[in-house]
Amino acid sequence: MKSYNLMYNGKSSVIMYSRSKQIYTGYFILAFFISACLFIPLSSNADTTQAAINNESVLPGLRLEPIQLLLKPTDLNPLIVSLGEKLFHDPVLGRDNDMACVSCHNLTTNGANHLAHTPGRNGFKLDVNTPTVFNSSLNHHQFWDGRAASLEEQINFVVHNDREFATNWPTIIKKFKSNPAYTDAFNRLYSDGLTADNIRNAIATFERSLITVNSRFDRYLLGETSAINKQEQNGYGLFKKYGCATCHQGSNAGGNLFMKIGLFGDYISERGNPTVADLGRYNITGKKRDRYVFRVPGLRLAALTPPYFHDGSIETLEEAVKVMAKHQLGRHIADQDINDIVAFLQTLPGEYKNQALVRPQQVLKESGKP
Repeated sequence: MKSYNLMYNGKSSVIMYSRSKQIYTGYFILAFFISACLFIPLSSNADTTQAAINNESVLPGLRLEPIQLLLKPTDLNPLIVSLGEKLFHDPVLGRDNDMACVSCHNLTTNGANHLAHTPGRNGFKLDVNTPTVFNSSLNHHQFWDGRAASLEEQINFVVHNDREFATNWPTIIKKFKSNPAYTDAFNRLYSDGLTADNIRNAIATFERSLITVNSRFDRYLLGETSAINKQEQNGYGLFKKYGCATCHQGSNAGGNLFMKIGLFGDYISERGNPTVADLGRYNITGKKRDRYVFRVPGLRLAALTPPYFHDGSIETLEEAVKVMAKHQLGRHIADQDINDIVAFLQTLPGEYKNQALVRPQQVLKESGKP
């Protein structure tokens, strides 16, 4: 018998299986789902999901669906959001006034970019694929390895990373204090004015506003049954039937638990060329059980954010579903079912500033899609 630790927000539940015989996936999913219900606090943003479940606007028969309505936050100070947006786009944050948050997170397309590994400072590529910043406030931890517990902490890592902003807060504050518009804004909005904490708070507050509402799937939850077609509805049914929704649930369709990549088979060995980054949370905790464990990504923008996985090694959504079925569910999914699941995933992206989000044009050009 061999055991696997399934990680839920830092806690583990052990599932045993025999090498001599393939485990029946239905039992695995049931055990996994029960464990998830017992051990996953859906993060500080769980109130958003709970509000969606209780939202009377959702059709009664859909209020307990594993994927729930995305809601625009209503408790954010719009003046701080506006200030945070300016900071998000300001290259003064970078050591040489040459790099901003938007450098890696393009808000006009998908909140990320189209590259497996984003070039950082001096052309050095980052170790893992850049996830979208949209809906990132719904993640229970930030970064693939979960090393940041909040958006504010995530900003700290970027500021100090030699491949990214490569600077420090005293330097940033000094530069910002030379700008009267910033000092006036911080003095108006914060009692202690322009500080590192308040810069982090403003940027994080803006990021918390980046919720992609009004997707076709959300409209379906609200009763617009024609918002998704029969193939897409069938794909959603298959998404639940095969067990995808065990990890990808909540209003962000994921992002609220940790999981080992390769529960069935060795994904890293099959892919080849292992890296330190492949060790995932092990690099943070040093615990053997955290080897190859990563934060499960939210799928709300999966249709728009290739390439996939922490390593950016998978180019298409169809291939991503196939690989996940093999390594996370231990089963083969027929091509037609994969096509239907992908069709469903394409109903999940919503809007930003009342505009539909799109895949980066370079991806569209390379794929030959219109």
